[in-house]
Amino acid sequence: MNQENRYDLLVVGGGINGAGIARDAAGRGLSVLLCEQDDLASHTSSASTKLIHGGLRYLEYKEFGLVRKALQERETLLRAAPHIMWPLRFVMPHMPNLRPAWLIRMGLFLYDHLAKRELLPGSRGIDMRRHAAGAPLIDSIRRGFVYSDGWVDDARLVVLNALDAKERGATILTRTKLVSAQRNNGEWQALLRRADGSTFDVRARAVANAAGPWVGEVLHGALGREARHSVRLVKGSHIVTKRLFEHDHAYIFQNPDKRIIFAIPYEHDFTLIGTTDVEYRSDPAKVSIDGDETRYLCESINRYFKRHISPADVQWTYSGVRPLLEEEGAANASAVTRDYKLELDNTAGAPLLSVFGGKITTFRKLAEEAAGLLCGALGHEANTWTAHEALPGGDIANARFEPFAQAFAKRHAWLPVALTRRYARAYGTRAERVIGPAQALADLGTEVAPGIYEAELRYLRDAEWATRAEDVLWRRSKLGLHVEPGTIAEVGAAIDRWFATACVSEAASH
Repeated sequence: MNQENRYDLLVVGGGINGAGIARDAAGRGLSVLLCEQDDLASHTSSASTKLIHGGLRYLEYKEFGLVRKALQERETLLRAAPHIMWPLRFVMPHMPNLRPAWLIRMGLFLYDHLAKRELLPGSRGIDMRRHAAGAPLIDSIRRGFVYSDGWVDDARLVVLNALDAKERGATILTRTKLVSAQRNNGEWQALLRRADGSTFDVRARAVANAAGPWVGEVLHGALGREARHSVRLVKGSHIVTKRLFEHDHAYIFQNPDKRIIFAIPYEHDFTLIGTTDVEYRSDPAKVSIDGDETRYLCESINRYFKRHISPADVQWTYSGVRPLLEEEGAANASAVTRDYKLELDNTAGAPLLSVFGGKITTFRKLAEEAAGLLCGALGHEANTWTAHEALPGGDIANARFEPFAQAFAKRHAWLPVALTRRYARAYGTRAERVIGPAQALADLGTEVAPGIYEAELRYLRDAEWATRAEDVLWRRSKLGLHVEPGTIAEVGAAIDRWFATACVSEAASH
């Protein structure tokens, strides 16, 4: 086996935890290989409610430690990537029959003060008859509360972590599955399989199992190990409708079953509604919303909005399987903790770290703890570093996106306004790399699909591991939502043809 196939750390899983661990470990000087059986963020990590939040409702379950940890992370993340994360104000209408006002005020007071805030304003009570957020709601709602959390483009967050890991020396292999791994002479010998069915061997001093819903399957199957912890698979589904309100606040609605539902401004023209909590026992790769979930989400919205929606109004849906940390006493899915456990098995001097549970808001802290455990087990001394480092494209002065976006638009006045804004939001300071030397729209190449030029596809292929239309339309962006109804297959086929022909023609030219 040649030296190129030896690494300090093999990370299994290209979701947010795997990408975060790869980034942190590479930044500490470890040689890292990450393998993901599908595309980056193909599953749970692109199916979140897309919030950077402390988890207000977890206070009811006395999860004060988790909430504090998540609240501390909000502003750290907002500073690290202000192009894909930004503050969002949430409105909670008061329904006296569900939770008393004093209890909500007390919860919001704790939420405001469990961690230091600099970027986010605190909570307050509002008169729904005077606040813009009251207009779409039924007239009987006269009182409410407003508080702060953050929004995140979850799939892009995963990609940026993987990109940073790569730029710090890591190797990122998408559509590459771990088949098996065994300890041998103080290291792991692993067999990986590519999408074309070919296999190859690698060796690693340590393995990090961050396979999300598949963490147990990887442990018991590919690694042949047992574990002290396990995960409980819970399906969370979301629906997307045409925009239900004009203002820029989000809503958090209380349901009679004690669950909460969010209604969030989404992709300018839409409203994102979710999520459900349903026990799941099938293949996580085949998860999808069912009719009961769709009706539940519509009914939850209809309790509050004057304008009612039905399943016929749903433009798009997505579902993900959350690998929640299994614990005793959690009778229903909503009560299962969103915290995580890191299990380190250092048998025979070849460490194996497995990740159980977690949530997107705490991924950086999880990765920092995981990398620390692995470095300790490998005898590698290195300091923590991710708390104050921007993600690719996030090195925006004072983390202020709007001045950056305005300056970017001024430099590239030849770009259509909507495209300028999208490039700035998606890529931050890396948007200059997407555009390259172009001085006019024609310089970006053929418009392969509406608003998608060759220059961007080339960047996504070369820098962000995109290989097909689905990667571009639903993970690197949400442009699939904006495609004219009935033409998504045609648009996807055009992008797939570009990937196929561009790769062939460029290979031939070399």
